Amino acid sequence: MSRLTLALAAAVLLLGAGLAFVLVRPADSGLNEAAVRNIVNKALTAPAQPNESAIRTIVADILAERDAPPHSGDELDAATLNPMIESYLLENPSILQRVSDALRAEVRAVEMAQAKTALAAMRTQIYEDPDNVVLGNSEGDVTLVEMFDYNCGYCRSAMPDMATLLAEDPNLKVILKEFPILSKDSDDAARIGVLVRRAQADYWAFHETLFAGRGQVTLDAALKAAQELGLNPVSLRLEMGTPSVSGVIDRSHELAQALNISGTPTYIIGDEIIPGAIGIEQLRTRIANMRACGKTVCEPDPAS
Repeated sequence: MSRLTLALAAAVLLLGAGLAFVLVRPADSGLNEAAVRNIVNKALTAPAQPNESAIRTIVADILAERDAPPHSGDELDAATLNPMIESYLLENPSILQRVSDALRAEVRAVEMAQAKTALAAMRTQIYEDPDNVVLGNSEGDVTLVEMFDYNCGYCRSAMPDMATLLAEDPNLKVILKEFPILSKDSDDAARIGVLVRRAQADYWAFHETLFAGRGQVTLDAALKAAQELGLNPVSLRLEMGTPSVSGVIDRSHELAQALNISGTPTYIIGDEIIPGAIGIEQLRTRIANMRACGKTVCEPDPAS
């Protein structure tokens, strides 16, 4: 991106961010052509790749010029400035996308840093909860956590991805966490799931049965799936409302609140919280990266 592009892109970004009054106020604003040229010249020396720091610098310059004593010369008003910006953008339509991408990357970096801190603080609750459903290799070199709801359509569509990963990767540890957020039916099914795990029945068979069914997953559907594994549905009904079972569900919600998780499925791997059903290839890539560099995204090799 050229530095002239950065200068104009920054001006456009300022307009879009609600700072247009700075550039288009009438003559009493103190911004004339010489002042704007001074700001642009400073922008021309900014980094070629725009980031938050560069944009803030340009904003600061504009605010300083606005508050300075009036300059001599012709004022640049909206009738002059806006056509200039529009014309340049029409000739270079990729500018805003590039600026947007750079700012998005900056925001993503901040979010990942915040997630890393929160994950470290909640590590015990994530990985050492005695009511975790653990599948695959309990001593695996990579751990993939999924928080799910039995009535989540995206969780249903993503379930085959988990099945494939478990089948193809003998060194993968999977932790499933009941996180019912969609309905009372979801909460009822999750409670039965907790009891299935505690009974040391085949939880994965229970899991697959509920996600393979059609329509809403209800308490009756969960009881039927558990009964097929040899569990007593009457006993399950009596136990599902106990404080011990409620505590498992409550801990999932407390964890979600601490990690700012609001939807399902949500995956946790390494220092990354991944919202949504991202697909098996994305999961494979992150697992491979964890093994290669200990992070879900590896830095490019400078020698390559």
